[in-house]
Amino acid sequence: MLTPKRNLLCVALASALTLATTHAAAQSAPTDPPGTPADDSTDKTDGKATDLDRVKVTGIRRGIEAAIDTKQSMDNIVEAISAEDIGKLPDASIADSIARLPGLTAQRYNGRAQQINIRGFDGGFATTNLNGREQVSLNINRGVEFDQYPSELVSQVVVSKTADAAQINQGLSGTVDLQTVRPLSFDERVTAVNYRRDMNKIEDQKKFGERYSLSYIDQFADRTVGLALGYAHLNNPGQGYEFNSWGYDGNGGLSGSDLFTYERDNTRDGFAATLQWEPNENFSSVLDVFYSKFDRDENKRGVQFGLATDTVGQTSGNGTVTQGTATASPVVLRNDYNGANDKLLSIGWNNKLKFAEAWTLSTDISTSIGHRDETVLETYAASAAPVELGYTYNPDGYFDFDFGQDFTDLDAFSLMDPGGWGGDRAQAGYLKKFKVKDQLTATRIDLERSFDESMFSKIRFGANFTDRVKSRDSQEFTLCITQECTENVPGAITSDLATVRGLGFAGLDSFVSLDPMQLVDTVYYQLEKDHPDIAKKDWEVRERVGTFYLQADINTDLGSIPVKGNVGIRAVNTDQSSSGTATYSGNAIGEETNAGLSYMEYLPSLNLTFQFPADQYVRLGLGRQMARPRMDDLRVNFDIGYDATQEIWTATGGNTKLKPWIANAADLSYEWYFGGNKGYFSAAYFYKDLRSYIVNAITDFDIRNTPYPAAQYPADAGFAGKFTQPINGEGGKIHGYELALSMPFDLLWSPLEGFGLQTSYSDTTSAIEPQNGFDRLPGLSNYVSSTTLYFERWGFSARASRRTRSHFVGEVIATGGDPALQTFDAEAVVDFQLGYVFQSGPLKDLSFLFQVNNVTDEPFKQYNTFSDRPAKFSEYGRTYLLGMNYKF
Repeated sequence: MLTPKRNLLCVALASALTLATTHAAAQSAPTDPPGTPADDSTDKTDGKATDLDRVKVTGIRRGIEAAIDTKQSMDNIVEAISAEDIGKLPDASIADSIARLPGLTAQRYNGRAQQINIRGFDGGFATTNLNGREQVSLNINRGVEFDQYPSELVSQVVVSKTADAAQINQGLSGTVDLQTVRPLSFDERVTAVNYRRDMNKIEDQKKFGERYSLSYIDQFADRTVGLALGYAHLNNPGQGYEFNSWGYDGNGGLSGSDLFTYERDNTRDGFAATLQWEPNENFSSVLDVFYSKFDRDENKRGVQFGLATDTVGQTSGNGTVTQGTATASPVVLRNDYNGANDKLLSIGWNNKLKFAEAWTLSTDISTSIGHRDETVLETYAASAAPVELGYTYNPDGYFDFDFGQDFTDLDAFSLMDPGGWGGDRAQAGYLKKFKVKDQLTATRIDLERSFDESMFSKIRFGANFTDRVKSRDSQEFTLCITQECTENVPGAITSDLATVRGLGFAGLDSFVSLDPMQLVDTVYYQLEKDHPDIAKKDWEVRERVGTFYLQADINTDLGSIPVKGNVGIRAVNTDQSSSGTATYSGNAIGEETNAGLSYMEYLPSLNLTFQFPADQYVRLGLGRQMARPRMDDLRVNFDIGYDATQEIWTATGGNTKLKPWIANAADLSYEWYFGGNKGYFSAAYFYKDLRSYIVNAITDFDIRNTPYPAAQYPADAGFAGKFTQPINGEGGKIHGYELALSMPFDLLWSPLEGFGLQTSYSDTTSAIEPQNGFDRLPGLSNYVSSTTLYFERWGFSARASRRTRSHFVGEVIATGGDPALQTFDAEAVVDFQLGYVFQSGPLKDLSFLFQVNNVTDEPFKQYNTFSDRPAKFSEYGRTYLLGMNYKF
């Protein structure tokens, strides 16, 4: 298991800071007098003020310095990323860039950073905005999947760790705002073209893809009208190996395993447009449109088998059988297909009018719409004869097997139900089709009054109204060899259906591979299935939210110390409801039911920034924060049963009466900007006292308040029952500290001009007992770090980045299509990039780049209880990218 080096990283931060203090203090003398505005950046190396805006900074340094300026200028505690140029964020994906920020990390999925965890919380506790407008999600929770947003279409990302009252769409862990370009912010027309060819390589196997983008920015009508258009295409194939365990028996022996090889194709087309109109200094109007279409196809092929351990050769200190022999019966050839077609549309129109000298009226209307069509297909071909095998634990995080044979004989396998998997049906395969729809509309109005001579620079108040509807539909089918689907008749595997594949992983050399879609089209009969577990996946949740706020922006002095910030309160009125089904014995389809709840929450906030000499800032944030419940937890669906042994009614399901997670939060941050805002150091502490959180628990219910027919009550049955569902709990704390340093090395020694370092470290502790079978909240890594070394000079650039996180609990999609929690091992992901840009001549602004993602081929590992009991091991390989960028 990887353990981040806490002490070494802290010492490195402290050492670099000490060197920077000595050198930067010499460069900054004399220090700024008290009361100098934070945004009056000057370079004092020669005793004369220099307008930094006149110094053209490009590439890596441009992105870093723009992000530093954003962090320094904000009243709240934020982290930021800025594009190095048009269509060029620092990494291949937005999520990879965000995951390098202090206190943040990412959960990888299929080799891609997808979900962002902020300060120990998973993605569902954060809100994601696009140009300040809340975005829907395409999974069954609220967390946005960031690979839906092409990095080429985003100019900046701002992560707010503290909230203010005017920030309507805020999360409990933080708020991520993706920002696209504003065309009137550019001095002239700009066109940028990017192209990259990529290759995914794992051992000797290679897959090739490409990505390209086009951006166009222009101004018209005497610079009163601006237009920005962007298009980005991605064709990114992937491949890999996968080990899954079926768990472990009471003696620590492996209960069974899946061994897969997979091939993935990811195709995404993204489009962004902004039309900006500013006819005069008193009125502005901006229309934003974003569209993304993302298609994913995955073919998984391999074998699976249950095990009965015969002999035990070795065991670990945890009691895990690390070497033994076993009998596999039967061995099943698995050939599966997983596909998803996603569409995401976001439209927003903002208008701002200044009137009566000191007043400003703003209106904003928007909609965000997402659709996902998902297909999950399983096919089975079983062996008749049992297989004797040996297995040995591999310290890399999986088991190696000695089968003593290959699995290439077509006659040894038949298309059939391997072992009564379909119950009363002969299930030779299974097909699931899911649809997720999420639509949000919002209307916002703000009014603000500015003041010249007052401790309050502005008073703002406004309202925001949203209507969100999210639904999930499920259809599932048994795949059978016969039309009646009652007899387990073996289906022959003919040569036209089969090919032989090599795996070369975990001891499996070669096996018969089938085309699952061909089997569906030419072999299987499909019989739709009704079951309570399927009915509970059909639901709709609706939220109508009205938010009202009042905020005062502070700009005053405390003695000789300038103080800025804001104080305010939000009142949030929520009307939530859900429609779905209640199922019970004899009624697998269920009866329609609905329920809901209305409630009000008041969320005060205070942000203060104290500016001290030498560009030092102390920021304080206090407030009450909120995160709404998971969408699938809010579903009204439930299933009723009767436990004859205990003589009590039972039920499982969702809870439409859930209230949100609520936390009282305190943040304190020290920030020092040095070298003319080329570098900074920050140290932050945060504390969240959870006043309300959500756990699964057992509550009481009365069977008479359910749709269960009274005529079907068992004889002598009472009315009391136990309902297992999510409920609101109380108490719990999470706190931690963050250190960050951005240091150009020429501030230490001028010959090192062009070299620099960005590094951060986070330590988070939780006193919450989530009662989910795990010892921590989903998304919580105690230790998170990120380090980037870079060089940029004379047109050449290089960057190497490494981010780590300690073990954590994360969400995966279980066999039935519902989410489940699993423990993930620690990981360290390394990326590397080289580049060159022509700085003059006919090829000026033409640049080339070479990237390697996941340099060390870091696998993704899950385990059960102990690290030597792997649950899943996935290896994705390295991805190489070679490309060019041209701006004119």
